[in-house]
Amino acid sequence: MTDPEGTRAPAPAVTRALGILTLLAESDAPAMSLSELARGLGIAKSSCTNLCQALEDGDMIRRVTGGFALGRRTAEIGGAYALQFNQVREFFPVIAASPTLHRELVQIAMLDGAHTLYLARHEGRAPYRFGTPLGSRLPAVFTATGHALLAALPDEELDAILGSAVPARSAADGSEVTEADVRAELEQVRTRGFAVDRGHGTLGVTGIAVALPAWTPGDPPLGLGAAMPADQADDLRIATVGTALVEAAARLSNPWRQQGSTN
Repeated sequence: MTDPEGTRAPAPAVTRALGILTLLAESDAPAMSLSELARGLGIAKSSCTNLCQALEDGDMIRRVTGGFALGRRTAEIGGAYALQFNQVREFFPVIAASPTLHRELVQIAMLDGAHTLYLARHEGRAPYRFGTPLGSRLPAVFTATGHALLAALPDEELDAILGSAVPARSAADGSEVTEADVRAELEQVRTRGFAVDRGHGTLGVTGIAVALPAWTPGDPPLGLGAAMPADQADDLRIATVGTALVEAAARLSNPWRQQGSTN
């Protein structure tokens, strides 16, 4: 991703500042140096220094050992983005009230192109802490939430995503999937009523997920998923959690739409 100096853009400084945030968000390293950021943007180091200073002044980035990392303000903005959706706001009380799910690690994610982007998280009361950090993006074809979301898409949208997403290899366990593999799995999701991923998205973790019916037509596709250690995920527990997720998804549907469907 580059934005060479001299590129015509409506607001070059804004474009480059957004580029810095994107580089930091997508980096696997805990920090990026000024030189790395300047090189990633294709701009002079002096220009990058001024941009970083402005972003630091706004708490969008922070100085750490090794350079710069994202700042707290990015988390606040991300949280504000997620909470604009009714289902994210209602997520916490609905999960807390579930006899099954209140003890589980449960997350909400949205479909972002061919990836799942994680927006909200209920920790539960289980003695383990794992799952996907908020703001993370994982390939949809390797996660339970991704499969649930893909299975709910119209054929045309699904075709467009799979056309560029597969074949693919999992970064977690090295497994490979083809378009035929994914389509077969999505048929199972539709038949079963929920998706199951056994460690392809996160090694040693079994995921169970369902799609959330959109609250309003403008909402992005959202999914509701639970995660548990693979060695504790027997068939009975998977079925129990899957059923509870289906029930929670029904509670997270627009009550006015539900009422209208019964009239």
